[in-house]
Amino acid sequence: QVRLVESGGGLVQPGGSLRLSCAASGITFAIYAMGWYRQAPGKQRELVARITSDGRTTYSNSLKGRFTISRDNAKNTVYLQMNSLIPEDTALYYCNADAWGRDGLRYDYWGQGTQVTVSS
Repeated sequence: QVRLVESGGGLVQPGGSLRLSCAASGITFAIYAMGWYRQAPGKQRELVARITSDGRTTYSNSLKGRFTISRDNAKNTVYLQMNSLIPEDTALYYCNADAWGRDGLRYDYWGQGTQVTVSS
């Protein structure tokens, strides 16, 4: 059974930092691209950051260098370091794992999400 379990969310003041973690099980973690997405109330889910199996990273243009994604294949975990948080970062943050199998099928999994609230 595949599980992606996010943690590290919470309430933080503007300008503060949080580090999200996503622990994966039930998959061969090293071959998956891992991503963080977020969804604010009334808005569509959007990509925050993504890291491929070989470590290439992609970020949303709107982040302006405030967030950093990383992965630890030994721990089957992906991280999102979020700095200089602003109220607009308030959202439910989801972890995603995706890969193409040798069978030609795409495997795509989601966590349950962790809430990040930026407010004074």
